[in-house]
Amino acid sequence: MIEEIKTINDFNFKDQTALIRVDFNVPINKYYEIMDDTRIRYSIPTIKKIIYEKGKIVLISHLGRPKGIPSKIYSLKFLIRYLSEQLKTTVNFCENCIGQNVLNKVSELKNGEILLLENLRFYKEEEEENMNFAYELSKLGDIYVNDAFGAVHRFHTSITILPKFFGEKKCIGFLMKKEIQYLNQFLHGKGKRPITVLLGGAKISSKIEIIENIINFSDHILIGGGMSYPFIKIKGGNVGSSLIEKNRNIEMILKKIFQKYQNKMNIIHLPKDVVIADSFKNEANTKIVSIDSIPNGWMGLDIGPSSIKNFCKIIEKSKTILWNGPVGVFEFSNFSLGTRSIAKSIANITEKGAFSLVGGGDSIASLKMENCEKKISYLSTGGGAMLESLKNKTLPGINAIIQ
Repeated sequence: MIEEIKTINDFNFKDQTALIRVDFNVPINKYYEIMDDTRIRYSIPTIKKIIYEKGKIVLISHLGRPKGIPSKIYSLKFLIRYLSEQLKTTVNFCENCIGQNVLNKVSELKNGEILLLENLRFYKEEEEENMNFAYELSKLGDIYVNDAFGAVHRFHTSITILPKFFGEKKCIGFLMKKEIQYLNQFLHGKGKRPITVLLGGAKISSKIEIIENIINFSDHILIGGGMSYPFIKIKGGNVGSSLIEKNRNIEMILKKIFQKYQNKMNIIHLPKDVVIADSFKNEANTKIVSIDSIPNGWMGLDIGPSSIKNFCKIIEKSKTILWNGPVGVFEFSNFSLGTRSIAKSIANITEKGAFSLVGGGDSIASLKMENCEKKISYLSTGGGAMLESLKNKTLPGINAIIQ
């Protein structure tokens, strides 16, 4: 599918203004220091290419969920210094996204100059697929570039409606191209075998469809974290007070999967044992039990030692690995061993030549805990978009470029 999509290599940006939708929705602390700059760093090559060709750049992004109300907390102003340092050039800022003031600033841009606009979500229209808002934004550029993989699964104005105003003059940036290429390796089973997919995290509803899609080409599907308990429950096990997402459809869909893929169930690996706690806190009393016999009043908060051993053994024999979601409550140090062990195991096998793709904020955070994020083949910049792609759906933002 990547062949059908125009990329920034299909355009020469000399004397052209590129309106680039980036995803600079990065985690920051109370001092506005960036805690993880992966998304921004991955967009730099796209920006540099356009500067090199003597084009002009207008950057648009969102940050957080201000719900249409401007506030200092969600302002993008803090990015000016960081971007100026990264790009070794002055980055200008405008406190609006639409209107005469913005148009004036855009018209004053010289070749090679950059203008960052304020948070798109200060306008409620951004989340409403609003035609008028898209039209006003479209006046700010000659060529539309989407390099915001982290937001490409959203039906938001700047993602799905804005590209319509650019006709043939729309494309994706280098970050988006890489994300699509690497995900396609998995979606079409093109990776070297054995292919292992590890799914964790609390929500199973967002990942059930993925299991149905990947079961046909995966050699191993490892399931940990809150995702594993509905499987155990349906098999008749006792999961005690472990957190299970409340969704009636889950049981029905899981039963269907068990029936439909009876002959493939051996590739789905669940934890054998778990570290359980008598309350949801780091200092809770703990013990290790079989995952299917958790006593009432106790909850599973991490995978146990034999599960760690089993999962790592499978990972170490893999040639292609995709990971999304922790296998325990890793933000509690006493329940982080499982997730940290998985992170180290994936990093080790990658160094030996396997291909690894990791997505989702929690998974990437756990890699950073172990200082091994640089050992992974590719860190996906969009957990939600990655999950939607794995359901074998064309994402709305990519559709908008193709149409």
